[in-house]
Amino acid sequence: MTDQSTVKPIDKTAIRDAATVVVLRDRATRPRVLMGQRGAKAAFMPNKFVFPGGAVDAEDAAVPLARPLPPLCAARLTEDASTEIAEALAVAAVRELWEETGQILGVPAPWPGTIPNDWLEFAGTGHRPSAEPLQFIFRAITPPGRPRRFDARFFLLDADELASDPDDFHGAADELSHLQWIAVDEIRHYDLPFITEVVLAEVAARATDQTPPDSVPFFRNDDEASLFLRLRGVEMRDD
Repeated sequence: MTDQSTVKPIDKTAIRDAATVVVLRDRATRPRVLMGQRGAKAAFMPNKFVFPGGAVDAEDAAVPLARPLPPLCAARLTEDASTEIAEALAVAAVRELWEETGQILGVPAPWPGTIPNDWLEFAGTGHRPSAEPLQFIFRAITPPGRPRRFDARFFLLDADELASDPDDFHGAADELSHLQWIAVDEIRHYDLPFITEVVLAEVAARATDQTPPDSVPFFRNDDEASLFLRLRGVEMRDD
């Protein structure tokens, strides 16, 4: 058991690494994405419809993945970031998807050693987390002045890769309400954060293409400027 007197409190004003999962279904017909609504009293993006996701926990780096990220995805995650971050982000993506929607991204496999407390219910389904189906498609840093700031990596996931019923949300926590599959062509009728709208444009463009993108957009906000880049520091152009 952790001695709470020795636990360093989280600095909520600092930029925290985070993972967000865009689950996509019906790609070839009428694409839909899985979203839920944040509570009215939430400190970050109240009332907004968002994708499941959240900050990386300190324990995420130690969770054993049954299957790793694709090499290209892992390499892109470590561009302009620490070399250790890729696996922790992947684990956070699987964990947040499970906690907020009850959906399982994993494969049937035993867990080596002691199962972390946060993963006991997930492990109870008979699965270990798998990062193999995740595709890194977007990165964005929350602008200065917000009550919470995140360096968020967005992962695209085909709903067919889920080990659970995509319409069953009974295992979801209460952080997101009104969990539902929303058609991409109707998304404009919902209250969305700006960056979610930008990501959805990227998703719509890739709905019928399951290959990794040629490059990953990076919306970087810092105290000096807001820049829309591609990874490796190449500025996006209109041509």
